[in-house]
Amino acid sequence: MDIVRARPAGPGGCRLVTVDGWSGSGKSTVAERLGAELGAPVLSMEELYAGWTGLAAAVPLAVEWIAGPLHRGAPARWWPWDWARSVRAATPRTQPVVPVVVLEGCGAGAEPLRPFTSTAIWVECPEPERERRLRRRPDWPGYAPHRAGWRAQEQLLYAAHPTPDVVVGGPGPEERSPTRP
Repeated sequence: MDIVRARPAGPGGCRLVTVDGWSGSGKSTVAERLGAELGAPVLSMEELYAGWTGLAAAVPLAVEWIAGPLHRGAPARWWPWDWARSVRAATPRTQPVVPVVVLEGCGAGAEPLRPFTSTAIWVECPEPERERRLRRRPDWPGYAPHRAGWRAQEQLLYAAHPTPDVVVGGPGPEERSPTRP
């Protein structure tokens, strides 16, 4: 993507690209394609959410653990959420500074992350299609009981969402990644 390459890197030499959008919009698929095209690692906000009520709290963690360090030229270091045990992992993950890192997931384009972001991408998809996609996922039975609460968190977060640099359409249903939510 030319716009990403044209944007300046942060002082630490890294361009952080965020891919945000409502659940079911196709963020993961867009991010995976972008990462492959740019030769960039793709990190997921999903590792930062502290369970089904942790959307808003994940944004400052993304700043502290990922965006801030990469912006300064230091490796990102975060403790992923263990969804099966409902705890943070004891062992952190790290991401060294590279020319481009893609951060995808609900909240990736939030205002606190923008000072560290080279390019903010929003994935747009009509609500009926998003809901259809969510219900077709293999993990829908586990997600379904939390859908209303998660949607409410998204609505609060996105009510004050900054304007993205780029808006793209989500991939069609046949293009969706089968392994990522």
